[in-house]
Amino acid sequence: MKVSGNNINPIPLNPRLLIMPGFSERQILEHYEVLYLGYVNKINEIRDLLLTADRAKANSTYSEFRGLKKAETYAIDGVILHELYFENLGGSGEIRQGELLRLIERDFGSFNTWREDFITTGISARGWAILVYDLRDGRLHNYLLDAHDYGVVQNAIALLVMDVYEHAYFIDYGTRKADYIKAFIQNVDWNIVNDRLKRISFILYNL
Repeated sequence: MKVSGNNINPIPLNPRLLIMPGFSERQILEHYEVLYLGYVNKINEIRDLLLTADRAKANSTYSEFRGLKKAETYAIDGVILHELYFENLGGSGEIRQGELLRLIERDFGSFNTWREDFITTGISARGWAILVYDLRDGRLHNYLLDAHDYGVVQNAIALLVMDVYEHAYFIDYGTRKADYIKAFIQNVDWNIVNDRLKRISFILYNL
């Protein structure tokens, strides 16, 4: 996500996503061009409207300002989660030895146990399944979000994000959600996930 003035600019689509096994070009383009770009356009519209919203009439029952602030949270989470999702796709699905694998094995017992839990989280979720590093306990967790702004755990940093809304897979898989999740796992770019963990380690080390 790039910010230009008060507006957010979309990230470019990685061309590798258009040739991923298990995903059609149409599925990826519909997801990126309609859903993701739609959230980018909407957050820019909301933030423009907030500049002139009447703050004097704000209240917690109903007001223009309240409605825009609620919509802002939903839209910006829609932008951020989709960017993380697209960024951690397009890889080989193979995880290498290193700090990330060590933490997964420490906190889940094995990579296979983590994968089973992550897949089950995705099947159970209505919106997102996310592997996070929780700053509170220093451990990895798989968290479930039923919507962009519902179920978000504070002070947790996303490492791997999987969209499980129907729009993420229905063109290719119809109602076969589990098959989509299998294809997602096979196309994870673990280098991106490792880089996210390294940035966390750098921040914590330099506090």
